[in-house]
Amino acid sequence: MRYLHTMVRVRDLDASLRFYCDGLGLREVRRMDNAGGRFTLVFLSCDETPDAEIELTYNWPAADGTTGDYGSARNFGHLAFRVEDIYATCAHLQALGVTINRPPRDGHMAFVRSPDRISIELLQAGAPLPPREPWASMANTGSW
Repeated sequence: MRYLHTMVRVRDLDASLRFYCDGLGLREVRRMDNAGGRFTLVFLSCDETPDAEIELTYNWPAADGTTGDYGSARNFGHLAFRVEDIYATCAHLQALGVTINRPPRDGHMAFVRSPDRISIELLQAGAPLPPREPWASMANTGSW
């Protein structure tokens, strides 16, 4: 058996690509548009683990312009990524307008949400970094 990918339905493909690629640093490895099925699949991966992919599934709007409602995605759980500098990663995401739901107060773990409210866990590579402001005293925001 071999793990292939995790599929996440997205409402706004451009916003999701900005979050996963520009924000988290994943890269697009392939894309498929299916006009008959009215959907686009975009596969993303990390340089360190190219075989572990995230499949973003974008279902095209209906003829009347409406799109599906996928709920809050809390039943999914979360995706987890190891990062080289959790503080720099959180600062970068924050600069892109991403809310840091669970700040990295401990220098080890943080949670954010994708544009489709997928919970993303960020874990510091190696030992936790020493506590640092503004993160050390930052309160949780929302749910993750």
